[in-house]
Amino acid sequence: MANTAKKKAGANRPNSNAIASNRRAFFDYEILDRREAGLVLTGTEIKSVRAGKVDLREAYARPLNGELWLMNAHIATYDPANIYNHEPMRSRKLLLHKAEISHLASEVAEKRLTIVPLRMYIKNHVAKVELALARGKRQYDKKQAIIDKEMDMAARRALRNEE
Repeated sequence: MANTAKKKAGANRPNSNAIASNRRAFFDYEILDRREAGLVLTGTEIKSVRAGKVDLREAYARPLNGELWLMNAHIATYDPANIYNHEPMRSRKLLLHKAEISHLASEVAEKRLTIVPLRMYIKNHVAKVELALARGKRQYDKKQAIIDKEMDMAARRALRNEE
């Protein structure tokens, strides 16, 4: 009886493991909208992704010919694959519905927004990327964000010291 309860409780939880995150994007951009996209990878790429050898810092997505492509994402080579390895910085196709791709493409073209990957993760044994439609922050916005963060940390420290 207890085994079925455990299975049911575990069935409701999504099976997702974060592999890489782009923390810099939250500092450089104002996040407006988020979407989940699949990723077309080769065999050696998925092995490197599962090993956590991914860097999304300089990555962005670009609509080209009715498709969405992930550019500048670095997935390190898989060492045991020797001559059958992949190119680490190659463009990778993102999997979204056509309506979503056209919506994102129109937002990028009309409102001068950027599509930025926030994190890459494994969900039900499939590599996924969380994309964000984002607007770049100005320099004074970044300075204000730093000031706000420091004030918040100081307030938390003061509360901790009072107790």
